[in-house]
Amino acid sequence: MLNLERLRTLDALARHGSVSGAADGLHVTTSAVSQQLAKLEREVGQQLLAKNGRGVRLTDAGRLLAGHAAKILSQVETAQSDIEAQRGQVVGEVRIAAFPTAARGLFPGALTTLRARHPELKLRTTEQEPESGIRSVLRGDADLAVVLDWSNKRLPVPGGLGKAELLDDAPDIAMPSGHPLADRAEVDIEDFAEDDWVSWPEGEFCYDWLMFTLRSKGVEPRIAHLAGEHHTQLALIAAGFGVCVAPRLGRGPVPDGVRLVPVRQPMRRHVHAVWRADAGRRPSIRAAVDALRSAGRALHSPQAGPDNFLKSQDLTACGVSRSQACRSS
Repeated sequence: MLNLERLRTLDALARHGSVSGAADGLHVTTSAVSQQLAKLEREVGQQLLAKNGRGVRLTDAGRLLAGHAAKILSQVETAQSDIEAQRGQVVGEVRIAAFPTAARGLFPGALTTLRARHPELKLRTTEQEPESGIRSVLRGDADLAVVLDWSNKRLPVPGGLGKAELLDDAPDIAMPSGHPLADRAEVDIEDFAEDDWVSWPEGEFCYDWLMFTLRSKGVEPRIAHLAGEHHTQLALIAAGFGVCVAPRLGRGPVPDGVRLVPVRQPMRRHVHAVWRADAGRRPSIRAAVDALRSAGRALHSPQAGPDNFLKSQDLTACGVSRSQACRSS
């Protein structure tokens, strides 16, 4: 009889490609992974791993069994989902990944709601960029991921995943308050063809979107500075080092000396939740999606304008008065 936990360990090794990666994904030690795999080899009577430099690789028998393990674990997940659905109770653990501004803007409200409504549900969260979050869900390292795409550049969602819309986020252009366009009611992104840009790091989905969008407008971007945190981007803008796209979700306090102006053409970030389709009937997954949607609705509609959207994110809790927030934006 094959041991389910050992099959889970083999599946993690196949997905992560290393003993250390499997250990991280399973939240155990590398020695625990090695012990489980050694026991599995004795159970099946075949070598499943072979040395590969400083690491290991799966043998033909290892790859064959890993393929079966993935199918077995998927069936187990489906069975667990069906049992939970029949019982109707929101219990167990839900691991949620989200890109940073969604984690900052949605997690506090969503987790508070889940804790109040479902005290027996254990929650574990992490920040991950959209592509990484999708990979975590596919690997089974996360149950749910909050991801994004843009109205003019979609993020591919692989088969086998369920998806639900959470909210739309309308970004603004952030510029120094002394910028020639700072007094405009609206701007077009191509109006900044001669400006330096502060952007997300290369390789991230939003960096690729910015390059794609500007080039589609006939503008070759002048990327001067790269920063993953929006607070860092806005600090550079306040110091006069360029302009940037500033989404409203999770924005937080805006530094003095920064002016935020809405973009004239429709430009939206679409925020979604994704999960493995075979886990879609779990009440805990549905409860988490509902809580995230409620947190998104609590931020108010982005069409209300940047000032109202900022107010809805309770800047007073961050030590910034509403009057300061409105002057900054």
